[in-house]
Amino acid sequence: MTAETIELNHLFRIISNQNDYSWDYFREGVDIHRLYGDGEAGPTAALLRYRETSPIPPHIHEGYEHILVLCGTQEDNDGVIEAGTLRIHPPGTVHRGTGYAGCIVLAIYEKPVRFL
Repeated sequence: MTAETIELNHLFRIISNQNDYSWDYFREGVDIHRLYGDGEAGPTAALLRYRETSPIPPHIHEGYEHILVLCGTQEDNDGVIEAGTLRIHPPGTVHRGTGYAGCIVLAIYEKPVRFL
């Protein structure tokens, strides 16, 4: 069995090509496009699109979390993350946050997120 290659073209122009992706419901006001993984076991990567300003409940990262803000802004305990910013939280990080309307992020998790 050969793994499929995943390629995201023009990622920093996602605001204009976001409809090229299939989006599923993630939580109120937030859509998800999973690249791999299911968020329940093992590593996962996904695009998250905030259609409206939505809080992110407190959670712990048992592995590394990589958040790349592609457009808009997101905020967590460490402050505002603007478009073009990559923030990496190490294992053991506990935080909450807010995704603002119009924000799209690439989220890569080494291990599943555990909401508190």
